[in-house]
Amino acid sequence: MNFSSIFFLLSLLFLSMIFPSATSCCTKLIDDTCKTASHNDPNFSFMFCKTSLQAAPGSRCANLSELGLIAVRLLRDNATDTWCYIKQLLEKKGLDPAVKIRLEDCLEVYRDGVQSPRKAIREYRDGNYSDVNVLVSAVMTDSTTCEDGFKEIEGLVSPLTKQNDDAFQLGAISLSIMNMQKWFMALFFPS
Repeated sequence: MNFSSIFFLLSLLFLSMIFPSATSCCTKLIDDTCKTASHNDPNFSFMFCKTSLQAAPGSRCANLSELGLIAVRLLRDNATDTWCYIKQLLEKKGLDPAVKIRLEDCLEVYRDGVQSPRKAIREYRDGNYSDVNVLVSAVMTDSTTCEDGFKEIEGLVSPLTKQNDDAFQLGAISLSIMNMQKWFMALFFPS
């Protein structure tokens, strides 16, 4: 990324934080945020970031800080939906015992995964970004742990690959936005 695009993005981020209406009701901030995040972090794609954020209510009129909160909410919703989906899978009759054991492990992991984003939302609102970082990273680790359990047996297919990948990417988006905020604040408002 060249200097002029970084300067443009920082200017846009600055305007969105100081004057939210200057960028409201447009998708430019989402596009620029996702481009920067996907360029700096190989853990998610630009299109996943863009479509996830644009689909969320209020995102098109959000500033950078609000986009970060939206990303954490998306992570919470993903973790909650995944936990419910695992419960449904476990209710099926005739489930392969190897799959059942791993689903039970994932259910336990996602039980914590549901609580962490809820706490992260409270911490985010309070500006405790280091705590948010720990909580979001925990969900990312949980999704990886769940998926890795299925890889222990060759040929065993995880029924949760999409949900786990989405959780990991949503966590990466949340962390990237928080890092942009920290970098932005340090650049424009040094202590």
